[in-house]
Amino acid sequence: MPSEIIFAVEEAPEGGYIAVALGYLIVTEADTIAELREMVRDAVCCHFEDGEWPPVIRLADD
Repeated sequence: MPSEIIFAVEEAPEGGYIAVALGYLIVTEADTIAELREMVRDAVCCHFEDGEWPPVIRLADD
């Protein structure tokens, strides 16, 4: 199990935000940063088996 997963965050051309996991095939989008945080958590839970997801999830906008 990885200790953390980092998502690169960009503003979507059509509005809202897109988050792409670095090193994993996980992508999600939302209208607001608050919604994006929820969508990222949900996407990570769906990607990893129960209890196997990393304890730290970071959003990076650099």
